[in-house]
Amino acid sequence: MFAVQYHRYGGSEVLRVEEVEEPHAGPGQVRIAVRATGVTPADWYLRSGMLRSIATVDFPHVPGMDAAGIVDEVGAGVTGTTVGDAVFGLVPFLDQGGAAAQYAVLEAWASKPRSWSFEEAGGAAGNIDSATRVLEALEAADGMTLLIDGAAGGVGTMTAQLARARGLTVIGTASEGNHGFLDQLGVVPVTYGAGLADRLAPLAPRGVDVALDAAGKGSLAELVTIVGDPHRVVTIADFDADRHGVRFSRSEAGQSPGWAGLPLAAELADHGRLTVPLHAVFPLEGSAAAHDLSATGHARGKIVITVP
Repeated sequence: MFAVQYHRYGGSEVLRVEEVEEPHAGPGQVRIAVRATGVTPADWYLRSGMLRSIATVDFPHVPGMDAAGIVDEVGAGVTGTTVGDAVFGLVPFLDQGGAAAQYAVLEAWASKPRSWSFEEAGGAAGNIDSATRVLEALEAADGMTLLIDGAAGGVGTMTAQLARARGLTVIGTASEGNHGFLDQLGVVPVTYGAGLADRLAPLAPRGVDVALDAAGKGSLAELVTIVGDPHRVVTIADFDADRHGVRFSRSEAGQSPGWAGLPLAAELADHGRLTVPLHAVFPLEGSAAAHDLSATGHARGKIVITVP
């Protein structure tokens, strides 16, 4: 099969479309013919070598953590899924390679919502996993107010919608050009940057209960001050979390607490309560450009790669 892969750490120029061995579904897994896969910051963090101290990859490595497609192999012990089903889910990324390929193995999945295109579904699972992990860690519940720093990106938009489905009020930081976009998602927009606490005061007169840093722009100290307790702040993007007493949430090998969010998200989507805003869609051969766009940090929604 053809896949995008890289043989060494480096910039996006190390990405190549090459012929590689097909993966096969093991016990508890399914294999899909990939229609689309999402691009996340973790993809280019890993590719650049930024994460080599905490997450190593075997070269050559195929990027892509989530995907959507059609099941064409079902592993031993799998029930409720058959060949021909349309699904979306997560790959065993570090163990068996990624999803920027014609075929990929999924270790967690759910039926593709009828209301989502393959492009939308292909970029959804990783963000659902992250958002679910964060909301569980924050013990987010009905009636609380959640502040998301970096609300217009892929994880931000997904966390906001899942939080609203739980009954939370969501306030999100973004540039002024993205305020209308957030408003359409039911998020109260506020401009990011210094002085955030003062701008929040009239928007949350009863205060902010919990906060997510989805931007990694150095806001943790201010977020802790706003909510009053570092335990009520989670980051997915700032590796300086420990210095502030803040929890850093990332995907781990094996069972993730975020996997349970996949079928729930699919159900919400088919009831018109969950969307996957797409910022840009690239062909497989455009993977380098997709990585470069993600690295700018200015994507509004999800960046996706389609697979022929």
